[in-house]
Amino acid sequence: MKKITFLLALLFAPVLSTAQEDKDFLLDYFEETRDNLKDQIRRLTPEQMSFKASEEDWSIAQCVEHIIMTEKSLFEMMKKLMEQPANPERKDEVVSTAQELIEGITNRSHKFKAPENLQPSGKYTNPEEAFAEFEAQREQIVDYLKNTEEEALRNHITDTPMGVTDAYYSFLFLAGHTARHTLQIKEVKGSPGFPD
Repeated sequence: MKKITFLLALLFAPVLSTAQEDKDFLLDYFEETRDNLKDQIRRLTPEQMSFKASEEDWSIAQCVEHIIMTEKSLFEMMKKLMEQPANPERKDEVVSTAQELIEGITNRSHKFKAPENLQPSGKYTNPEEAFAEFEAQREQIVDYLKNTEEEALRNHITDTPMGVTDAYYSFLFLAGHTARHTLQIKEVKGSPGFPD
């Protein structure tokens, strides 16, 4: 649980109204975040992938690696949650909305330090190779969701450092984390000195 405490700390935005929250909404968000990442990294050169705006900032290669590492870690956690007995009697304790979660995690004005086990090394220099690894992993997650009843996602509730959530929102958070770091990649590309 300590591995993702920094991520869960992002769940703080005010409650907002949202669109229909169902499995289609969740799957659409997974597709959207996948496509946005692909659009941001395709055709980048090795120099562009490794560029850092400052010594402290991550490169695009590091952002992508962190996304891949984190999705793997969170997916394993979500599968373990789903293996636990359902506890729908706690549904009323879940007060988040999809809009709240997405806006909270994609708010780049708040920065957090990733735990050591999710710190990237910059192993990717080729965007196609990086995206292929991301996509292979993403397909496993999406297949899992397609084969899991929405009711089961809603009936598995867990405690987090920032409150009570269900598996549906936990998976939405996973996709939102990718959206957050895709925005970071866009920031890197807009930095002064980014290679042409």
